[in-house]
Amino acid sequence: MSVRLTPYLVFPGTAGEAIAFYEKALDAQVLFKQSYGEMPANPDYPLVDEQKGLISHAMVQVGESQLMFSDSDEGKPIPQGNQVTICITTKDASLSKKYFEGLKEGGTVILDLHEAFFSPAYGQVRDKYGVTFHLFTEGESMN
Repeated sequence: MSVRLTPYLVFPGTAGEAIAFYEKALDAQVLFKQSYGEMPANPDYPLVDEQKGLISHAMVQVGESQLMFSDSDEGKPIPQGNQVTICITTKDASLSKKYFEGLKEGGTVILDLHEAFFSPAYGQVRDKYGVTFHLFTEGESMN
């Protein structure tokens, strides 16, 4: 069973600046970076021009560790407790579902576990202690 916990940093429109800063300060290497404008268009959530350049997701390597980054999709201030979250990565959708169900007990579902263009099972939940988790299943989605 392979499970990985990765800190996920969310910024109010400054993720690109933060990534550049960590590249310099920590010799970080960008493994992946995508803006909201580079994602597949979603007619239910049309983007305004200011959102298109914001970072939707980035993965950065620092030594043997990785950090994930994104901007809030509106570039607005991040609610307290949401700037640093944890991404739980598995290769098994049923394991992601088990963790999601366990964490949502007494907590709040932010985004139901669902199939997305980037994952066969992805969701977000804030547990009863106020910690926000992203559940991410690696692999090809059916979309």
